[in-house]
Amino acid sequence: MNSRAARAYGMVTASYLLIGLTGTLVTWATAPGSVLLVLRFAIAALAIGAVFARRRRLAGVLDHDVWPRLLLLGVFDAAALLLFVVAVRDAGVAIATLFLFIQPVWIALLAPRLLGHATERVVYVAIGLALAGLAVILVPAVSGGGIHASALGLLAGLCSGFSYAGFALVVKGLARRVESTTMVLAECALDWLFLLPFALWQTLGAGYSLTRRDLLVALVLGLVCTAVAYTLWMEGVRWVRVQHSAVLGFLTPVAAPIYALVLLGQSITAWMLAGGALILAAGILVVLRGQADLESEPPV
Repeated sequence: MNSRAARAYGMVTASYLLIGLTGTLVTWATAPGSVLLVLRFAIAALAIGAVFARRRRLAGVLDHDVWPRLLLLGVFDAAALLLFVVAVRDAGVAIATLFLFIQPVWIALLAPRLLGHATERVVYVAIGLALAGLAVILVPAVSGGGIHASALGLLAGLCSGFSYAGFALVVKGLARRVESTTMVLAECALDWLFLLPFALWQTLGAGYSLTRRDLLVALVLGLVCTAVAYTLWMEGVRWVRVQHSAVLGFLTPVAAPIYALVLLGQSITAWMLAGGALILAAGILVVLRGQADLESEPPV
């Protein structure tokens, strides 16, 4: 593996580890999730805009074959977030998480048709390992007998994973043509725009006021888990096959319990350790045995 590929895999891995902090921070806060999402993307957009929004970086954004894809990027991402919330409410966290992380399967099936790169056999093996690891992690949640999943919840969970896959494929199609910071800025601004009505609908009349803890959480979410993490991911995915990136995404549920242990004092179970080992094996497999993405693909 050359230095460029190693650096790219490192960026993608670091981004997922930072994103894994999200759940712990949301748990620590008291604000509704929709409010934290809106604040998160507003802060990230302002930070990216203040640091990187120069004319040369934004050049080409309004091209007729670029701006519709950036819009689609925002639609897919916001839809994935909203559908995941619905799935959590109507099917539970375990089922919603499992459906969300089926997205590597969609990517493996669609990437060859939309990007022109065949999905390697090692990717399918890694996906199987990672899904098995995720299932092991979720065993305690699904074996308690308290799962009551509605048809709406299951459909929302399935569509959330598909939307997230669509987002990743659009990003990959634009990765060699548009600056990563430009894509993050567009994503955050559009997410904020699409999610604001939902947040207002959920909180107006509730009489809720933000606490200092909520503001601190929103700041860390916006700067660390979004502005930095998303930029690392979009920069790294230029040179990482989107199928490999999808498998590495399973590191997020592996990192989450570690943050919960350190920051909230929650315990780590044997199920988490066993599932995490399978997911780490899947990630190592695609990094060491998969082919680096050193050639440009046609845009989605």
